[in-house]
Amino acid sequence: MEDKRNIQIIEWEHLDKKKFYVFGVAMTMMIRVSVYPFTLIRTRLQVQKGRSLYHGTFDAFIKILRADGVTGLYRGFLVNTFTLISGQCYVTTYELTRKFVADYSQSNTVKSLVAGGSASLVAQSITVPIDVVSQHLMMQRKGEKMGRFQVRGSPEGHGLVAFGQTKDIIRQILRADGLRGFYRGYVASLLTYIPNSAVWWPFYHFYAEQLSSLCPKECPHIVFQAISGPLAAATASILTNPMDVIRTRVQVEGKNSIILTFRQLMAEEGPWGLMKGLSARIISATPSTIVIVVGYESLKKLSLRPELVDSRHW
Repeated sequence: MEDKRNIQIIEWEHLDKKKFYVFGVAMTMMIRVSVYPFTLIRTRLQVQKGRSLYHGTFDAFIKILRADGVTGLYRGFLVNTFTLISGQCYVTTYELTRKFVADYSQSNTVKSLVAGGSASLVAQSITVPIDVVSQHLMMQRKGEKMGRFQVRGSPEGHGLVAFGQTKDIIRQILRADGLRGFYRGYVASLLTYIPNSAVWWPFYHFYAEQLSSLCPKECPHIVFQAISGPLAAATASILTNPMDVIRTRVQVEGKNSIILTFRQLMAEEGPWGLMKGLSARIISATPSTIVIVVGYESLKKLSLRPELVDSRHW
C-alpha cells in the first residue's frame, strides 16, 4: 500500500485547463491586492540613500500612510495588475517545461530547477516594462521626489488621475530613454528572478519532502506545503536580495551599468546595503507564498481529471 506521506506532484497533463486558468487569475489578483503595499515599501527602501527617509519597513508603512493615506500604499497598482498576463505565462511555461524535461530526467530537482528558470525568463520579458512604469509611480510622494521622474500635480496630491499619471510617466520615459527605457534593468531582472525562481521550486519540494517525512502519515499534505512555501521564499530572498537591490536602482535611478551600480552601493552603504528591503521582501513574500502554495496546489487538485481525483492524498 502506498505511503500517504509520499507527495504525488500533479503534472500539466492531469489538469482541466479551463478551470486552471479561470481560478488562477482570480487567485493571483487577490494575492496582489494583499501584498502590494509591502512591494511598494520594499522598492522605496531599496532606492533611498541610507536611511534618509525611512528607518525600516514599519516606519515606512506609517509614514506613507500618514502622508498619502491608504491610496499612497497602492501607487502604480493599476499598472501592476497587467502583470497578471505574465503570471499566467509563468505558470504555463513552468508546467510545460516540467513535462518536456521529464523526457530526459525523472529528477524532481532537475525538473523544478530548469522549469523555474525558464518560466521566469518568459515572465520577466513581459513584466519588466510594466515594472519600470509601476516603480516610477511608486516613487511619487509629497515633498521630495525619490525617482528620476515627477508626475505633474503629485506633490500636492492633486492633478492627474491614475491613468493620467501613468501616461505622464510613460511620456517622460520615452522622452528621456526612448523605447529602450522600458527595458532598463532587464538583464538585472533576469539575474535576480531567474535564480530566485530556479531556487524556489527545488527548495519548496525539498522542504515539503522533509516535513512530510517528519509528520504523521495522516497529516494533510497541504499543511506542510503551506509551511514549505514561505521557507523556500525566505531562502530564495536571502540568496537573491543583493541583485534585487541593484535591479531596483538600475530601473528607478536610470543607471546603465550593473557593475557601476554595485560599486556605488558598496562605496556608499557597504555590504549591508545589499540587504536593504529584505525584511519587507520576506514579509510580503510570506503571506503571498502561503496563499500561492495553498491556492496553487488546491487549484491543481480541483482541476484534476475526474478519474485521477481519488488517486491523490490531500
